[in-house]
Amino acid sequence: MTSIRGFFNVENMVPQNMRCGELPSNREAYRRMSAIALPSVLEMALMSMISMADTMMVSTLGTEAITAVSLVTQPRLILLCIFYGLNAGVTAIIARRRGEERRGDANLAMRNSLVVTLLLSIVITMLALWLAEPFMRLAGAKETMEDTLSYFRIIAAALPINALSLCICAAQRGVGNTRLTMYVNVTSNLVNVLFNWLLINGVGPFPRLEIAGAAIATDIGLFVGLILCVVSLLPRKNHVNFLEFSRRDSWKLNREALGSVVKVSQGALLEQICMRIGFFLYARIVAELGVYVYAAHNIAMQFLNLSFSFGDGIGVAGTSLVGQSLGEKRPDIAHMYGKIAQRYALVAALLLATIVITCRGPLVGLYIYSNTANDAYVRQLAMNAMIIVGIMQPFQTSAVVYSGALRGAGDTRYVAFVMIFTAVVMRPILSQIAIWVVGEVMGMAEMALLGAWCMATLDMITRMVLTRRRYNGGKWHAIKL
Repeated sequence: MTSIRGFFNVENMVPQNMRCGELPSNREAYRRMSAIALPSVLEMALMSMISMADTMMVSTLGTEAITAVSLVTQPRLILLCIFYGLNAGVTAIIARRRGEERRGDANLAMRNSLVVTLLLSIVITMLALWLAEPFMRLAGAKETMEDTLSYFRIIAAALPINALSLCICAAQRGVGNTRLTMYVNVTSNLVNVLFNWLLINGVGPFPRLEIAGAAIATDIGLFVGLILCVVSLLPRKNHVNFLEFSRRDSWKLNREALGSVVKVSQGALLEQICMRIGFFLYARIVAELGVYVYAAHNIAMQFLNLSFSFGDGIGVAGTSLVGQSLGEKRPDIAHMYGKIAQRYALVAALLLATIVITCRGPLVGLYIYSNTANDAYVRQLAMNAMIIVGIMQPFQTSAVVYSGALRGAGDTRYVAFVMIFTAVVMRPILSQIAIWVVGEVMGMAEMALLGAWCMATLDMITRMVLTRRRYNGGKWHAIKL
């Protein structure tokens, strides 16, 4: 019991040679972390669960429908990766300005980021619609090409709406306003689910649009989310928010403000591009195993994404508090908050691992119906993959939290290096080798999917080790933004 208490005691999280003063009490430190982390975790988890419900609704159309929609996931994230990279800079810079109490500079950085986001999103949308068919062919769409192409085009058309919402939410997270981003994203996704129900199967006066209906529902949800984001920045008579619009605001690009965001975003952008390319290659490799194997793979991915959302939510709190503490000239407290976030993540990971492994049968059953083609085969493959999902939990959540803390400090180049090595080099190459050895050499094609998942776990372990080592070294304490 004493060792457990020591593990969670803030006095044991910061070495004496790193301290700049007195640390907050356990109660104060955990209370501040919880105030930001809990809404963020709830937001990410609910969004992931709503996304799972989205897939469940599509699964009523059959295994091919799951595959058609799943094939769009990585291409869509590739389109968004430049904005995720930019937003890492937005969160880090605004968190730092919040700690420094430079409200005007924080708002200027946000406005500049919104202008750049709008211009880039329009260009990327035009390219995505123009190159839609070869892009989907590259993603592995064959038998499902028509449905996959329809879904992708509708989703890509709403890219500017999505990108602007992401930028505003990133700014709000920088000041620790995770409760607002939770309301925005959960409401947006609930609207998505509602219109899924209305448009996929044609309820009442609404037409039956099937997969196209799911895409339109997503666009409607994104539009509602953007409206809520903009409303959150409008000035109020009796209250001044740290981030808000004003009639006197200048929307011209400012070199200094934009330069600080770009400085952090460069590494984060490289990380996002490499990560998405790596995940795209990984998904492409698994897609070659066939429609039914890929459907099983994506059922397991639903629960991996859900578990990832817990680590990501805690990581958002770590990013915000690390950035704010560095802005307050207290790198020791920043170090402490990163460690607290890792403790939260480890507890969440152990609980999730237990649930995923022990309840994998009923969980997979949410996506498999008796009339699903090859239902028994798909069910068994997905259940086998779920065991590895559970094993992966502690490594995944820790890697996500350490990476988030390093981003909050502006150490995005190192995180990008780790992502290049693990996601772009290790995972695709080792997965391809594992599939070949298990499927071709050993003659166990049904086990090839597990080989790919084992390599994904090795990727995550390596990522955790490298980011943890960097974090504990403390070099990021001295980064200036």
